[in-house]
Amino acid sequence: MKEITSVAVVGAGLMGSGIAESAALAGVDVVLRDVDQAGIDRAQQRVERSLARAVEGGKMRDDEAAAIRARIKLTTDLGEIGDVDLAIEAVPEDAHLKLEVMAAIDAAVSSETVIASNTSSIPVTQLAQAVTNAERVVGLHFFSPVPVMNLVEIVVALDTSEATVAVAKAFAAQLGKTPIESKDRSGFIVNMLLVPYLLAAVRMFEDGFATREDIDTGMKLGCGHPMGPLTLSDFIGLDVLHAIGISLYDEFKRDEYAPPPLLKRMVASGRLGRKSGRGFYEYG
Repeated sequence: MKEITSVAVVGAGLMGSGIAESAALAGVDVVLRDVDQAGIDRAQQRVERSLARAVEGGKMRDDEAAAIRARIKLTTDLGEIGDVDLAIEAVPEDAHLKLEVMAAIDAAVSSETVIASNTSSIPVTQLAQAVTNAERVVGLHFFSPVPVMNLVEIVVALDTSEATVAVAKAFAAQLGKTPIESKDRSGFIVNMLLVPYLLAAVRMFEDGFATREDIDTGMKLGCGHPMGPLTLSDFIGLDVLHAIGISLYDEFKRDEYAPPPLLKRMVASGRLGRKSGRGFYEYG
C-alpha cells in the first residue's frame, strides 16, 4: 500500500479547510475546492490565520508556514481533483447535498481513487450509493478544529473493502491523528454518545431547570469536562447539532435523539453559536 501523496478536499468550509491544512502540514499536496470564489477566499483566510497563530506561538517557522501554504491549491474547478490518491467530501451535513457531491467526485477522479466522506452522522452506506464502486468509499470523520483535534473516526460502510479501510487508517496516522474504527450507523461512536448528552442539556435549559451558566459549570466542575455542554454546542454549531440529532432520530426513533423545540427555533433564527456570534451565549 503506497503512502497518500495527494488529496482533494471538496468543500472549503471550517472542516474542509482544516483537513486541507492538516494534510499539507503532513507534506501532502492538496487541492481544496469550493463552489465559488467567496468560499475559496474565506478558506484561504482561515488557513492564513491558523498558520499565523502557529508561527506566533513558536510552533513553526515562517518558512515552514509558507511551505504548507504552497502545498494547498485552492480552486472552484472540480476538474482539478482528477489525479489525487484520495478525495474527501467535506460539505455541510445535508444528505442530498452530500450525495450530489459524492457523485460529482466519482465522475471527476480515477477508478483507483479512494473516496471518503467527512460526515458526522449520515450513514456512509447511504452516501456510497452515489459512487460507481462502493468498495472504495469510507467515512473519515475529523473533529473541529481539525489541526488541533487528534481523533479520526474510520467508518466502515457495508461494502467498504479491507484495502480501503487500510488506506484510511494509514492516512489518519500519516496526519498524526489517532484512528478509531466504527461500524456504519448514524452518529458512529463519538456523536452517538455525545449528542444525547448535549440535547439533554438544551432541554434542561429550555425547561428553566437551571441557568446556562450553572448547567455548564456543573459539568465542568462536577465531571471534569473542559467546557460545559451549552458552550460546546455553540462551539460545534447549533445547525450541525440539529442536523446530527435529526439523523440519529431518523435512524433509531428514540426520543433522546430528537432536537428540542428551542434548538429548532435558534437555528431558524440564525443563532448558530460561535460562528454566527450568538447561540446560547453571545460572542464578540
